[in-house]
Amino acid sequence: MGNDLAAFAKENGVKYFMISYTDLFGGQRAKLVPAQAIADMQKDGAGFAGFATWLDLTPAHPDMLAVPDPASVIQLPWKPDVAWVAANCIMDDKEVDQAPRNTLKRLIAEAASDGMHVKTGVEAEFFLISPDGKTISDEYDTASKPCYDQQAVMRRYDVIAEICDHMLALGWGAYQNDHEDANGQFEMNWAFDDALATADKHSFFKFMVKSIAEKHGLRATFMPKPFQGLTGNGCHAHISVWDKAGKTNVFADNAMELGLSAKGKNFLGGIMKHASALAAITNPTVNSYKRINAPRTISGATWAPNTVTWTGNNRTHMVRVPGPGRFELRLPDGAANPYLLQAVIIAAGLDGIRSKADPGKRYDIDMYQHGHTVKGAPKLPLNLLDALREFDKDKSLKAALGEEFSSAYLKLKHQEWNSYASHFTQWERDHTLDI
Repeated sequence: MGNDLAAFAKENGVKYFMISYTDLFGGQRAKLVPAQAIADMQKDGAGFAGFATWLDLTPAHPDMLAVPDPASVIQLPWKPDVAWVAANCIMDDKEVDQAPRNTLKRLIAEAASDGMHVKTGVEAEFFLISPDGKTISDEYDTASKPCYDQQAVMRRYDVIAEICDHMLALGWGAYQNDHEDANGQFEMNWAFDDALATADKHSFFKFMVKSIAEKHGLRATFMPKPFQGLTGNGCHAHISVWDKAGKTNVFADNAMELGLSAKGKNFLGGIMKHASALAAITNPTVNSYKRINAPRTISGATWAPNTVTWTGNNRTHMVRVPGPGRFELRLPDGAANPYLLQAVIIAAGLDGIRSKADPGKRYDIDMYQHGHTVKGAPKLPLNLLDALREFDKDKSLKAALGEEFSSAYLKLKHQEWNSYASHFTQWERDHTLDI
């Protein structure tokens, strides 16, 4: 499409635009702007009070302006009168460095300056639950091994098919949908793309899934571990790097182990090197650590890592190389900020390439059965506080993501942890009342 949102509105019958940005906690914020006003908004941006969202700003800061990026515009398939458009945040004529989309764009530009074009795909898992959030929405979905259950997926056909139809209409290259390993859980896949396009689609996907679920009287959640004993929501990321033109996969080398080039192994080395710190971004909530440090689930496996290891085509490790020219990072969960997820992957990978980082020993064992035999591989953080401390110690990763972003993120996430730690729970009464 062209760069003129007013023309887009006229050509497509759009009456309103949602000018949207994502804050540090992954919250999607928007203003609904009539098409008659979009030309001015495209030029000057829509005004927001940044302090009112999860950004490290005060009530005294001037307006934060969200300037829509026309390349990202998506007409809502379920409400064609409205179009969603991702925005870049500016203040006093300068980019807001801590804003997640700005952070990602800067790292993409940095990779491009090194002749690298990062392409990624995500597997965003979610549950369809009751509106009050207390139970899964399908009372008959009770199997102990529910993964790929055809009856269960067909009972939610109306929801899943509607979302998939929309992705197909948008040209995303949707290619499969399934019932996942937990009761009430689903995954829907679409084609990989440039890192920014993937982040925008990921952000819109979460909005779309929630909206369609609500339309059907249900609720969708991407919460990492919404139900004790059931497999959690992962958000596995598939990563490859291409040449500057985006035509040749520079991770692919059939002469190398697993078809992963020397540059690919160095990028992987950066992921391994920074794994404990990047968990603060890929697993950003208190609840996240109920997924990656979970006991065995009802289905028999958590499908989540707890140790920093890599392998070939083996799903029990933090990173697997399922085929030549790419690898899958299995650490991220459903709470991961779509923009920060991509940003931290690029930041760690670039550092790995520049430092020629070695990913270390490859393990091909079943980590769920024999992980205790691995010596020397770091354990992933046990909780959000440990992850934040690891991130704070990782000076090079913080610098790569930007000091303003890193400072803001650590400040707000420590506040979140302190709020959690001061929350009085029933567990305390159950275990301490009679001491």
